[in-house]
Amino acid sequence: MSMNNPDAYYQRSEVSNSDLTALKELLHPRPMFGDREAAFRFGSIVDAIITEPSRVDFLRMTIDGEPVDEDEFLHAREMQRALRAEARRDPFLAKVLELADTQRFMVNKAQEFENGGFHFTLDTRCKWDWWLDAAHFGGDLKTCAASTQREFEDAVDFFDWDRSRAWYMDIAKSNKDFIYAISKKNCKIFKLFINRGDAIYNRGREKYEDLAFKYWAFTL
Repeated sequence: MSMNNPDAYYQRSEVSNSDLTALKELLHPRPMFGDREAAFRFGSIVDAIITEPSRVDFLRMTIDGEPVDEDEFLHAREMQRALRAEARRDPFLAKVLELADTQRFMVNKAQEFENGGFHFTLDTRCKWDWWLDAAHFGGDLKTCAASTQREFEDAVDFFDWDRSRAWYMDIAKSNKDFIYAISKKNCKIFKLFINRGDAIYNRGREKYEDLAFKYWAFTL
């Protein structure tokens, strides 16, 4: 299954966090463990089931009319049930699942950046898994291979999810953010809350400012 999301967002020209990731991989390639394409495909299945159920035919196990591997679909449904069970213990998550806009995209024209005292601008974009309009902040849904909270927090740094959250926060000019992650190994739910100015935000912003400058320089 190709899992090509028909959303025109992915054809837009503004710079996204994924563009920064592609640049980082070009400049600093590192060994990749496991089947990256399979991991991305499975994450897209979970995203669709949880945040875009209108794209999913749960009876026929298709997304956008394309068949999904039965084992992957059933695994994703198990993870969805785990998230719903967590929401019964977590009032904030319950409100997110009830009230958040899903797959909300934002564009920021001529966003201002600074790197080493040098100022420049880029047109930027992002797409939120969850956006709470009344509270003016949002968050991200992740699948992960972590078995513990510590492993999940290590993954936030390793996979640059901190950079992603700082990027999204600064496009939206929000002061808070969050990640809920579902383990592919044991269906445990891990969570992380981020505030503007805290260590995770600052680390993520430092990462994206460096890559944004390099992106700007390469596109001159």
